[in-house]
Amino acid sequence: MKDTELTLLNASAELADLVELLEEAIAQGYALHRVERTLFRALLRLGGRLLVNFLERKGSGDCGPEISLKDGDVLSRGDVEARSYRSIFGEIEINRYIYGQGQQAYAPLDAELNLPEWKYSYLLQEWGLGLSTQEAFGEVQKILERILETDLSVRSQERLSRKVAQEVTPFRQAQPAPAADKEAALVVAAVDCKGVPLTRKPEASVRPSHRRKKGEKANKKKMACVGAVYTIEPFIRTPEDILDEVQRKARAPHRPCPKNKRVCADLVEDKEATFIQLAQQVHQRQIQDPKPVIFLGDGERRLWKLQERHLPEAVGVLDLWHGMEYLWKAAHQFHKEGSPQAEDFVTNKLGMLLEGKVGYVIGGLKQVRTKHRLRGSRKKALQEVITYFHNNRPHMRYDAYIAAGYPIGSGVVEGACRHLVKDRLERTGMRWTPEGAQAILDLRSTYLNEDWEDFWTH
Repeated sequence: MKDTELTLLNASAELADLVELLEEAIAQGYALHRVERTLFRALLRLGGRLLVNFLERKGSGDCGPEISLKDGDVLSRGDVEARSYRSIFGEIEINRYIYGQGQQAYAPLDAELNLPEWKYSYLLQEWGLGLSTQEAFGEVQKILERILETDLSVRSQERLSRKVAQEVTPFRQAQPAPAADKEAALVVAAVDCKGVPLTRKPEASVRPSHRRKKGEKANKKKMACVGAVYTIEPFIRTPEDILDEVQRKARAPHRPCPKNKRVCADLVEDKEATFIQLAQQVHQRQIQDPKPVIFLGDGERRLWKLQERHLPEAVGVLDLWHGMEYLWKAAHQFHKEGSPQAEDFVTNKLGMLLEGKVGYVIGGLKQVRTKHRLRGSRKKALQEVITYFHNNRPHMRYDAYIAAGYPIGSGVVEGACRHLVKDRLERTGMRWTPEGAQAILDLRSTYLNEDWEDFWTH
């Protein structure tokens, strides 16, 4: 009896056993969950049998005594060699002929079956790495072992994630723009940063007796530059709509939602790589239907220089909530934290900013600095606030922005910082190499952008 016939016979026997199992379950009154679990395990075994039968029917890749490659090389047939293949049904050996030897060794069956570079099947890779974008590698290993009774070790996940993530950039570059009828009237690009905890290099390790200095962190962090591009409908407001809590809550249900949001993150020294990706996204969406472009960022000077270089057409908007942080900093130089006086101070200055009176705010801060004769750290802190508003004044025309319906807060990208970076890379005890962190950021952003299936097809 041929191996293929024997495998099918075994598969048929297992299928008959399943039918008997159902009869027994009915007769004995098995609980439904017990039947479900038993069926699932049996179907995994049956799937493994059928997969083996498929491979047996494909043969061993015997293409004759010699084969000619596209480059003109002629390779002679060698021996049959076994290759391990880890499928979702378990480990399988694939026996196939090898042509040539050494670096020229070639297995026609490997190419015909589109086998992966390593032993893990593409489906197992897809499931495992899909889970690893959400969970720690160790937890993914436990999940797969519990459900499939197959192993995908932590080290293998780390290695696979770095390999597969190399295709994220080519995939993004090949993506088409969202359909024009699914877009909104404004294109928004936003950037923010979030720290990623890194592993200590051996040469940078410290003696056990070393005590950290005040303010010194236990682990070094590297900043990930997080970018987001989306479209949104205009939302025209007045200063009162923002300042008055009752009006703000009343208008909240009418606030438009972002459409076709795409996020990315780059763990590099310079943030230019992120801006290159953002510019590609923005310009791609502008080809069919040009729209106003808004760029949202904090007060870092480098961000605005990169915006001028890569998104010169964008209206630059300083994120209002970063500006409010500086208002609170100024308030606490005169009033206690949490006091009604500090809150009134911020509300008053915020109202002036929303009315476009940045110059009045700066002048007022200078006056109170002189009036209160601030010295030392308080004077220095207030000067930092004044300098911040002065440097970012061109991007603080909030009266014009809200009248045009432009967004003035970077909540979308701040949410991406939390969801993309913090929720996966900053869990308790996690430490990353830059390469490993970047791989997960690339894969996780692809997953969050709802491009996972298209990415694997790519």
